Amino acid sequence: MIEVRNLTKVFGETVAVDDVSFDIERGEVVGFVGCNGAGKTTVMRILTSFAAATSGDAYMGGHHVFWGSDEVRRIIGYLPENTPLYADMRVAEYLMFRARLKEVPACLRKRRVAECIDRCGLSEVGRRVIGQLSKGFRQRVALAETLVSDPKILILDEPTAGLDPIQVRGARELIRELGETRTVLVSTHILPEVEMICGRTIVIDRGRIVADGRTQDLIAESGPGEHLEDVFIRLAARRAEVKT
Repeated sequence: MIEVRNLTKVFGETVAVDDVSFDIERGEVVGFVGCNGAGKTTVMRILTSFAAATSGDAYMGGHHVFWGSDEVRRIIGYLPENTPLYADMRVAEYLMFRARLKEVPACLRKRRVAECIDRCGLSEVGRRVIGQLSKGFRQRVALAETLVSDPKILILDEPTAGLDPIQVRGARELIRELGETRTVLVSTHILPEVEMICGRTIVIDRGRIVADGRTQDLIAESGPGEHLEDVFIRLAARRAEVKT
């Protein structure tokens, strides 16, 4: 469902993404892990057709992210780290508006919006103005908007940011459920979260992939008392030694 081939993105003299390649199949929930500035968000923006690559190719559901960007946008749901919401609109009103923009058939809009409100735990705030909601509820509105078109591919950048522990648990369960029938790429700084919801982990450091494999295999490579975070730090350090 997601094919990335030798993807490179250069900003001036800075190489943000350096010859990145990977594939993700339907039904996979893949964690995309790296430090701030590692290139995660840049890769996600290219995959969702919000930015153009300097070189290389990427396909979403068989559609090229540049030449077939309209088709790509129809089959994906993208949750950026900071989702712009219309603060003066009510939750249900906003989701209905977004459903129209995403070309959800008129006969399905009310049902899709109701399903997303229920799945994302928004029933109690469906009639409230978005600007009056807490950060956690706004994040859930953003997640509901991502799902309203029933996308085949989900790109989620820090999906549990701002949620309280109970909301985080619900969001993780929802992501696992969605991954049974969709392709899901999740970027997060919360490494224990990767261990809990992602069957596979891709580690990126300074624009290059330094590890790609089953999450449990990466954990198995760790030493006594180590977690995925320790493995990531070691891989990043190894990459730094190679470059020097």
